Amino acid sequence: MRYVFIFLFLIPFSMFSQHSINGTFSPAADYTYAFLYHATPTGSDYVDRAQIDEAGNFTIPLDPSVTAGIYKIVYALPPEDNNFDLIYNGKESVALTYSNDKGLEFTQSIENKLWSSYTNSMEMVNRTISNYYTQESVNEKAFHDIFKTLKDTQIAFEEASKGTMASKFIKANTPYIPKSYEHVSTYSKNLKRTFLSHVDFNDDLLQSSDFLVDRVLAYIFGMTENTTNDVYKADIDHVMNSIGEDKTEIKTILLEMVWSRFKDMDNTEVANYISDSYLMALSTTGNYLNLTEAQIVYQNNQIGKTAQDFDLGLTENGTKKTLHNLNIAEQYLIIFWSSTCGHCLDELPKVKAILDSKPNIKVIAIGLEDEAEGWQKTISKYSDFIHVLGLGKWDNPISNAYGVGATPTYVLLDKDKTIIAKPYDFEALKKVLD
Repeated sequence: MRYVFIFLFLIPFSMFSQHSINGTFSPAADYTYAFLYHATPTGSDYVDRAQIDEAGNFTIPLDPSVTAGIYKIVYALPPEDNNFDLIYNGKESVALTYSNDKGLEFTQSIENKLWSSYTNSMEMVNRTISNYYTQESVNEKAFHDIFKTLKDTQIAFEEASKGTMASKFIKANTPYIPKSYEHVSTYSKNLKRTFLSHVDFNDDLLQSSDFLVDRVLAYIFGMTENTTNDVYKADIDHVMNSIGEDKTEIKTILLEMVWSRFKDMDNTEVANYISDSYLMALSTTGNYLNLTEAQIVYQNNQIGKTAQDFDLGLTENGTKKTLHNLNIAEQYLIIFWSSTCGHCLDELPKVKAILDSKPNIKVIAIGLEDEAEGWQKTISKYSDFIHVLGLGKWDNPISNAYGVGATPTYVLLDKDKTIIAKPYDFEALKKVLD
């Protein structure tokens, strides 16, 4: 009877035993908090946080309401650049270390150690394949030995991961394995052709992780040297076909990432192709208002487009002056700046010095400010500029219409108010003006 009592006592204890996520960051002085988020196909939900102690350690307890899935640890700002994913299956605690030098390593959790071990093993084999082709080897035996190792590694991890959440990632990452010897050009084509073949874009677990984004970006940007815009467009079409019909949410998320990358590359042709062919319709259908507006703003502010009109705060014979009815120069330089921006205060005098010898260019300086006091003091030094106060700073109608995300921002117009250049910084502006 005593043994039965002990057994009955242990059942509820085991049922309510709590799991946790434990970690150690190094060097500890570089980190303060670890924030835990539950990742979903459309975003992430805050769960909890833990302070990182002087030794770099933290613990986040997981109560029974924390369900299995993909979780994200955010450890610094900006959060989109300082985070990593982990798998929580609801059955085991997770322990890890993270350092600036060695990156992420899992010390406890079958799920995460499986996936980590798999990616490390595949990286080693892929490095061997790369070395084989780099050395221009024609040793067919060595070729077959390498790809046998690749095949055996994949099979071994698929077997070891049966019944785990990690198995979905391992299967989705299934590599291309040639059946016979292939020259590097043939292998590269086949590798790219099959790169998305095993990916289930409809799987919630994959959608919640970084896997799909990383896979698509690798496919478009990492598999072809000297890629032309026509190749980029064909690759984007292939991604959309691989995802399949419907799936508006995941298509929108993935394409927005790709569209943003081409925007950052200043590749307007491909960025517009994505928007015109797919993304605008997806964001409109899915009611993603911010994304729809971002695309409109981007297209409205490209070189060759007429600049968006705005009130200059001037009057002439009782009539308000706007950018479009201004007719006093051959060219106009719009500068978005702020009195709280150090770069702006450094560059404005340099711009003025250059333009002193160029009377055919008129500056329209738009001060993005939270309040008028600092702006009022600064503009007295630039009496030749047309000054416009943009209160609300980043939430200002003019900066919003021009898609301004940083100060200073330069936009050069011709006399007809057509955008002819958008220099990235002062040095680029100087080259354009010279």
